[in-house]
Amino acid sequence: MAKAKVRWTDSRTFIGVDSTDHSVVMSSKDDKIGMKPSDLLLISLGACSSYDVVGILEKKKVKLEKLEVQITAEQESDAPWMFTDIHLKFILAGDGLDAKNVEKAIELSEGKYCSVAATLKGNAKITTDFVIEEKR
Repeated sequence: MAKAKVRWTDSRTFIGVDSTDHSVVMSSKDDKIGMKPSDLLLISLGACSSYDVVGILEKKKVKLEKLEVQITAEQESDAPWMFTDIHLKFILAGDGLDAKNVEKAIELSEGKYCSVAATLKGNAKITTDFVIEEKR
C-alpha cells in the first residue's frame, strides 16, 4: 500500500511527505514558497516516465549522458481545471542511442509501466516526442 501525508503549515503552504520520508513544499502561485500541486502532478508524470526510460535504455546497454523531459499541458478553463492534454518532450544524449530504442522505451513507459500515466490517461490525452542530441 502506498502512503503519503500532507501537512498544512500556514497561509496556503503545505509540506508533503512520501513513504520514504522525503518532503516537498507546496503552495499557491500567490505564496511563491513551493510548487503548485498541479505542477507537481506534471513533474510526477515526467519523473515516473523518466525512471522507466532510463531503466529500459540501461538494459539495452545505452550509456545516457542526458535525459530531460519538458512537459506542457492544457487545463480546462473552469474549476476543477482538469488537465485535458499533456505533452512530454524527451531530450536525450548518450552513447548507443538510436531512435527505435528511445521510441520503444517511451512507449513501454507510457503504455505499461508508468503508474502516473496510467492514472491520468482516463482524463487527459498524453502525447510524447523526443530529440536525440548529438554528442559535443
